[in-house]
Amino acid sequence: MQFALLGLAFLIGVLVPVQAALNNSLRITANSGAVFAALISFLVGTTALLVLSVVSGEKIGSVQKLGDAAYWQFAGGLIGAMFVFGTTLLAPRIGLADMACVIIAGQILASLAFDRFGILGLVAREISTPRMLGAVLVIGGALLVNYGDRLRIG
Repeated sequence: MQFALLGLAFLIGVLVPVQAALNNSLRITANSGAVFAALISFLVGTTALLVLSVVSGEKIGSVQKLGDAAYWQFAGGLIGAMFVFGTTLLAPRIGLADMACVIIAGQILASLAFDRFGILGLVAREISTPRMLGAVLVIGGALLVNYGDRLRIG
């Protein structure tokens, strides 16, 4: 089961640059800006999630209960919109590899902090030396992908 979940996480990672490239292609075809392309992407995604929740029979919570949620609990949608807009904007400007590496570096640092302190109700997890070393290697890799061609090796 753990292997399948890790595989799913890897697939999601593979789809990040695919999504950015598709949204950029849509932006060009629609002769629009990144915000409009991101909006269309979100509309398609929202429709797909609505269909999936109906088809899967997943329990849909009461819309009335959403009134009990704190305002900050809705920030995930804003963050998702920022992510889709940001990748649509950045992909053609800095390239997919540079963009993805910096995104991953940010995800690693933020994830370690969330894990360490159990932020937003997550289970707190220790940051071991191997995990910290892994984070340093990922950040080093992001720097090499972005600036490695400026190094004079050999």
